[in-house]
Amino acid sequence: MLPSLYSGISGLRANQQKLNVVANNIANSSTTGFKTQSMNFEDMISQNLSDPSAPVNNGIGGVNGKQSGLGVKVGGISTDFTNGSMQSTNRNLDFALDGTGYFVVSPDGGTDDYYTRDGAFVLDKDGNLLTQEGNHVMGYASGATGTGQPTTALSIKQYYTSATNGVDTGTDAQKVSSFSVGKDGSITVKLGDGTSYEVGQIGLASFQNEGGLVKMGGNLYKTSPNSGDATYGTSGSGSFGDINQGMLEMSNVDLAQQFTDMIIAQRAFQANGKIISTDDEVLQDLVNLKR
Repeated sequence: MLPSLYSGISGLRANQQKLNVVANNIANSSTTGFKTQSMNFEDMISQNLSDPSAPVNNGIGGVNGKQSGLGVKVGGISTDFTNGSMQSTNRNLDFALDGTGYFVVSPDGGTDDYYTRDGAFVLDKDGNLLTQEGNHVMGYASGATGTGQPTTALSIKQYYTSATNGVDTGTDAQKVSSFSVGKDGSITVKLGDGTSYEVGQIGLASFQNEGGLVKMGGNLYKTSPNSGDATYGTSGSGSFGDINQGMLEMSNVDLAQQFTDMIIAQRAFQANGKIISTDDEVLQDLVNLKR
């Protein structure tokens, strides 16, 4: 068989995968906090037709080796973690991170953590602060140092007793009239009598190598051996960005770039298909030599 036939097949496979990456980027162009992916190609091993030789003293000069490539493969799929643009929503449970960091969420309110840039949170009937899929938003209790792994499942109750800063559904309880989240992630509730106090602080995480994070779906990431362990803290401290209430981070997909990449991948796919059809004609001519 002709080696170019298999080179063409490898080109079809690689460019099909590139189209898959581009299609996923375009499909998620409106996904909150989505990060664009890009794909790189690598050439496959080459066949040595002849080895190189060094010059001979007072004799023939050096000769370069002859190599023939055997196709292409996917070199890697990387993620662009630059911030997306901020969009104002005026919803008090929407939060956008301006800078480095991830919200820490847990399915059971424990230490089995996931990480997300999607700050479109909701409350349930018990006042638990949750992601759209029901994962608890993790942070620090009021008065805590705000360092180390956040282990408090945050909540914003509807009734508090101002005397004890505790939750109470009795006659002494007052309904929350409003709440706010500061740049440092601290959650402050305001009661009907005008008193206010902090009920917790949103925790954040950062990583030595963001590219090593594993996508879990649902806008969630999980650590991997190559991402490194999470470093925890609060917004506005250290290298962490600020939390902006009433805003969401949009996808950082550049549609113009994606359409350009799609055209390039499509034409490359067509060209590799043409190689296969040409090889088919050559093989047909070989078969027809014996008549």
